[in-house]
Amino acid sequence: SVPFLIRLFPSLLTKFVYLNFLAFPFFVDFRQPELLVNNTISLYLTTEPGVTVGIWHTVPGSRGAEAQGKDQRWYEEALADAHPVIIYLHGNGGTR
Repeated sequence: SVPFLIRLFPSLLTKFVYLNFLAFPFFVDFRQPELLVNNTISLYLTTEPGVTVGIWHTVPGSRGAEAQGKDQRWYEEALADAHPVIIYLHGNGGTR
């Protein structure tokens, strides 16, 4: 019956393969990464009209003391300095 249901409802296959309806760890607010990861802030990029992508900007531990208590503007300026930026694409879970 499973192949029949998948043929009838192809969106079910996507849900079960990617499990993007699960948010793990449970009951965590991913909009406040500073509660989970040190030296991290949540930013949003508009990639095209109507599409916004949420990102976390984490500075390295060597700049951790400098990042303590800084606001979003400081993190944005840190992206523009001469240090390299590593982009990590986490996968298909739908959460950061």
